[in-house]
Amino acid sequence: MGKGQELYNKAKRIIPGGTQLLSKRPEMWLPEQWPAYYSKAKGCDVWDLDGNHYYDMSIMGVGANVLGYAFDEVDDVARDAIANGGMCTLNAPEEVDLAEKLLELHPWADKVRYAKAGGEAMAMAARIARAYAKKDIVMVCGYHGWHDWYLSANLVKGDPLAGVHLQGLAPLGVPSGLAGSNLIFHYNNIEEFKSLIEENRGNIAAVIMEPIRNDYPKDDFLGKIREITRQEGIVLVFDEITAGFRLCPGGSHKVLGVEPDIAVFAKGMTNGYPVSAIIGRDEIMQAAQETFISSTFWTERIALAAAVKSIECYEKYNVSAHQEAVGNKVKSIWQEAADKYNLRIRIFGILPLIHFSFEYDNPLAYKTYFTQEMLAEGFLASNGVYASLAHTDEVLEKYKIACDRVFKKINDIVISGENLEMYLNGPVCHSGFERLN
Repeated sequence: MGKGQELYNKAKRIIPGGTQLLSKRPEMWLPEQWPAYYSKAKGCDVWDLDGNHYYDMSIMGVGANVLGYAFDEVDDVARDAIANGGMCTLNAPEEVDLAEKLLELHPWADKVRYAKAGGEAMAMAARIARAYAKKDIVMVCGYHGWHDWYLSANLVKGDPLAGVHLQGLAPLGVPSGLAGSNLIFHYNNIEEFKSLIEENRGNIAAVIMEPIRNDYPKDDFLGKIREITRQEGIVLVFDEITAGFRLCPGGSHKVLGVEPDIAVFAKGMTNGYPVSAIIGRDEIMQAAQETFISSTFWTERIALAAAVKSIECYEKYNVSAHQEAVGNKVKSIWQEAADKYNLRIRIFGILPLIHFSFEYDNPLAYKTYFTQEMLAEGFLASNGVYASLAHTDEVLEKYKIACDRVFKKINDIVISGENLEMYLNGPVCHSGFERLN
């Protein structure tokens, strides 16, 4: 057991849930073996508390580090902001700089507000849309955070949110009176969407959705939603927290060709600094002045300055094209290794957020074994890769060699007919929210 696991065992005694983010729990990766904590990160290189080096071929700061860790140009601007005072009675001029840049990238939008995290930004977007429409019901497709407005979907019978992102999200603590205020529909299912519109006509404030995540829209799905919401006077909100700045500088909806009424950006925009932005049409965003929305640290300077520089770097280095190229190479690495060793896998997702799954009974055991063996090869890796500018051809070649070796090991186990779990050095990884002991 390394220092990271020892510290994590301590953390579970004094921090409910062990970490601040479900996606960073070691149980989601490699229970009892994951390094858990880092001492340093640069580019896509990570060092744990024992000084072990790994290449991050997984989710790169849960999707926050599109340029790579500790990117000099962005960090230099952040250091300048610190040196000149990160907080003040007066406002930071970078608030205006970032707003102008976001509106330049999205000419359909007129106004910008800020928060610190993606979840609270989505809560703000939902509040603004409801305040403008003066209605309560929102229709939702995708993952949008932990706040009451979103988790209220699971107040009704069953687990509606399991079908759009995560299973087992218990709505304990969410007021029961919110039941029915959040209606779930599924991506590319336009008939389901139309049925919900018909059943709740006149009572819907907003449609809140990720324009893209794992699948591309089919049969003009987004265009049809845009047409219906416009006809019905419903606010269309695009959650660009994950997809934004990956297909192009700005929102993925620019590539997909559909303009919303509100768009929300966060981690994909800032290369690891905490700021989120809600942009929207003038008449809708003005509702933010009619409902109380305010917080001290939304005015903090450092992250605003870093976000402005991050966007500049996305454009200067054509980062979206690099992400696409990395995604294509990773996809080829997986497919070629699977074909070579006769393994059944399914590859899915947009290229900058590419994933695969093992098509066998107990796929979580296969995923856990892959993570275990790739860790031994010197990689933080699971069944998904979030492409970044730091993923060079040299790193990808090393990743290819490691994947080939691990896929061969899996093939040997499959051929032997033995239970793959026998080869795990700990429990199988979790797949959703589970309470920790």
